[in-house]
Amino acid sequence: MAMDDILFDVEEKMESAVNYLKNEYRGIRTGRASAGLVDHIKVDYYGSPTDLRQLATIATPDAMLIVIKPFDPGSLKDIEKAIYASDLGITPKIDGKIIRLAVPPVSGERRGQIVAQLKKMAEACRISIRNARRDGNKEVDRQQKAAELTEDEAKKGKDDIQKLTVQYEAKVTDALEAKTKEIEEV
Repeated sequence: MAMDDILFDVEEKMESAVNYLKNEYRGIRTGRASAGLVDHIKVDYYGSPTDLRQLATIATPDAMLIVIKPFDPGSLKDIEKAIYASDLGITPKIDGKIIRLAVPPVSGERRGQIVAQLKKMAEACRISIRNARRDGNKEVDRQQKAAELTEDEAKKGKDDIQKLTVQYEAKVTDALEAKTKEIEEV
């Protein structure tokens, strides 16, 4: 495996960790209605778990309301059951052929708990990034030992891996700060 392949593999793992974190952040309730709160919910649709966004149109007509309109009105009860089963903490109200979710405001104490949860998630992401760095460095060391890389190439490779680590940890910090700011808005 050439140095470019090692760097590509490391960057791919780091990118995957950051994307996972951002996706997880989308599902965290901020006190403002967002389609991201419910679009990841899995609905048991004819025996197979299906994302809600594939079964319905999700709209946010105002800051405190989510409206879900299923493509198949027969799936209304399945969607309601999936919302109850999720850890969203919002009670769905069926109104004819649509489901309304009223998003309650978040208390100050709860905001602090959510921010603490966000920080834990960000740290877990940073650990994944550091693990990718460790794996990349191990591969560089292995190739240097096997005389596939020179000492200079190995040093440059480790420097490049460290630069990637710093770059992706900064992305995690940016995502954390943006979500924290969103949570702390009243």
